[in-house]
Amino acid sequence: MVTKEREAALDRMLLEHEVERFFTYESSLLDERLWDEWLELLTEDIRYYMPIMRNVKYGEQERELTQERGGINYFDEGKDILAKRLQQIQTGIHWAEEPLSRIVHMVTNVQITDVREDEGEIRTKCSFLTYRNRVETETDFFVGRRRDTLRRVDGELKICRREVYLAQNVLLAKNITLLF
Repeated sequence: MVTKEREAALDRMLLEHEVERFFTYESSLLDERLWDEWLELLTEDIRYYMPIMRNVKYGEQERELTQERGGINYFDEGKDILAKRLQQIQTGIHWAEEPLSRIVHMVTNVQITDVREDEGEIRTKCSFLTYRNRVETETDFFVGRRRDTLRRVDGELKICRREVYLAQNVLLAKNITLLF
């Protein structure tokens, strides 16, 4: 006989596995430049946010990140802008992506932080490492944390919010045309 606690633990493990598989699938779409398929993983109301990190004195950590929807950020976009950026790359005449970058996304330490069944949303956090190589000499490593909110739409997981926090305050790359 399965107890309610064991059943709940099994359900949680299955959900964790589903979320990890989702992020693995998403990473492979980005690595393989299947951007149209990647866009299908986003809800129409997605918020894709990556603040700039500043050096601040101890005790002033609330000032460390730029503000969403009101400050200067690396990204603060919806699905329409993300789609336009990817369309621009696909023209083949995008200066920062001609020739195309070779990119590998690695996502690890995936954790579910909250499940809001009434909203059909799952909040997660994870760590990432994204490697990019362009032409002969340009190599970039992006390391950081992500907070994602996933929503079930017609039974499928979709990303409705992504917060990307780089573990660096000075961006050494020449551009950030890639997605995290």
